[in-house]
Amino acid sequence: MPSDNPIVSVLEQPLAAPAPDFVTAIVPARNEEVVIATCIESLARQPEIAQILVVNDQSSDATADVVRNSMKEIPVLRLLETGGLPDGWVGKNHALWVGVQQATSRWLLFTDADARHAANSAARALRIAHEQQAALVSFSPEQISRTWYEKALIPFVYLRLAKKFSYDRVNDPASPTAAANGQFLLIRRDVYDAIGGHRGVAGEVLEDVAIALRVKQAGHRIWFGSGKGLVRTRMYTSFKAMWEGWEKNLYRLMGGTPWAAFREMESTLPWIPFLLIFLGLKFPLLIFVGVLFLIARQTIYGLDLARNHYPFSFIFYYIPGAFLYAGVLWASYRSHVKGRIAWKGREYSIGAPESVK
Repeated sequence: MPSDNPIVSVLEQPLAAPAPDFVTAIVPARNEEVVIATCIESLARQPEIAQILVVNDQSSDATADVVRNSMKEIPVLRLLETGGLPDGWVGKNHALWVGVQQATSRWLLFTDADARHAANSAARALRIAHEQQAALVSFSPEQISRTWYEKALIPFVYLRLAKKFSYDRVNDPASPTAAANGQFLLIRRDVYDAIGGHRGVAGEVLEDVAIALRVKQAGHRIWFGSGKGLVRTRMYTSFKAMWEGWEKNLYRLMGGTPWAAFREMESTLPWIPFLLIFLGLKFPLLIFVGVLFLIARQTIYGLDLARNHYPFSFIFYYIPGAFLYAGVLWASYRSHVKGRIAWKGREYSIGAPESVK
């Protein structure tokens, strides 16, 4: 997401939060044995977090055992069980809803098991909430990318999202644009209850954006900004998981209509440079022109990377990134047209997306 937003300067304010504001952190966990302990430890370091609820969503690995071991050292930590997935619910939404029923704090922090929080992340979010009079504060985490396919696709996706959901528009009360990132979403409990919470978006695969939209439509302010230095995550550890994750979300994020998906693919694929290079097989001068066009597009991409705190060296992943992006957007479109998506061993029936303006 963009970093040159003047609102981000709020992050430089003092860290202290008013004493009455305490937070319940709720972590949905389905087969997260590798990462859950690190997430819990990063939350437990924060005095503003009075309660940590890990909701085990029918894991088949040792997630629950890892949490129980952590409970021996962390008094504010509790392990909850979902007990099954009701009809019409997405697993993550139901797990979060189960957690909320046991929450006791004025503020709720929804975060993912693969998120690593800095010791001041909750204090920063509370400070922003008070300074901006916001009922919802969300950070877009720093993305840890290790493999070539992560470095190619994930920055490409986030740069496209930055253009669609700019921080300025999201944070402008007069704009209908709403967005949030479920890897760090802090919301006031009374507002959460008033909009119906996760029960109101039970079957929505983009629950974070849907909740942000409901909060804004209810007349409350939201604040969305960079989580650099506050929260980090490695979203996917395999190509299959990465593909399934974006296949689940990307079509709706980019508008949720065939025309929006077509425009997105047309505008991001470097088809003109490749067409010129192909025509250059007959007219050699066009090869030179095509290469210049391609270098220009790659350079623009590199500048966007730098503005959004990604390494400029990721510029070399531009071409594979563009084609992976187009491919997963097409796959996402196909899945949504068929009305079925798969995620974490479950398959969901989906209907028309809630409007994301």
